Amino acid sequence: MHRHINRKKQSPILSIPKSEIDAALAQSPAEGKRMLEPIRTLTTAAGMPLNILEDSHTNNLAEVHRTISDLWLCLEGEATFIHGGALVEPRVKEKNGVRNENELLAASIHGGTETIMHPGDWLWIPAGTPHQHQAIGTARLAIIKIPA
Repeated sequence: MHRHINRKKQSPILSIPKSEIDAALAQSPAEGKRMLEPIRTLTTAAGMPLNILEDSHTNNLAEVHRTISDLWLCLEGEATFIHGGALVEPRVKEKNGVRNENELLAASIHGGTETIMHPGDWLWIPAGTPHQHQAIGTARLAIIKIPA
């Protein structure tokens, strides 16, 4: 009897100590939208679907991820999400000349529901659901991307 052994390369194990999260959250806010370091670099290198997003005085585009769900955790500040409804005049996301048919963008959502997130609040946005968020002041949110 022969056995097939799968020797696929596995992703590295990644441990992020609380001190790294604390250091990321200790950074002074910046105007606009950014992923906080060193979490962005650590999780990208490991292929981990986690990031900490900082929004300061932003009104982001509405979007739909056709194949990925978002799980949000508010760490600091307050963020307002509009979810559900329909994208107004959607277009396919394009980055560096490459179209991503699984991602749609729009300026706004018609007929969505508003949820205001505060520290400790979680929000699940299933794949295919229009959503948009904004921060008045600064909000820091952990986001986990989960394939549908």
